[in-house]
Amino acid sequence: MPDTLDRTAIENFVVDALVDLGVEREGIVDDAALDELEIDSLDMVELSQSIRKQLGIPVKPKDFDQLYTVGEVLDLCRRKAGLE
Repeated sequence: MPDTLDRTAIENFVVDALVDLGVEREGIVDDAALDELEIDSLDMVELSQSIRKQLGIPVKPKDFDQLYTVGEVLDLCRRKAGLE
């Protein structure tokens, strides 16, 4: 878990995690659709577990069920972290 959990730390972590899942870094923008980035439901489960374990943000895989863009993922993480 980072020493300070802020918007930038969350964004950097999510971007790095998506890159680890095979997404091209240049394609990771707020309005990028997850399905266009070829992120499937199993990837979302893995992402949610990483966020919970590494950042300590209390998210569950089902929280990601109705998210369609990178920006929505970031918004959820910030909200669950108490930053919004």
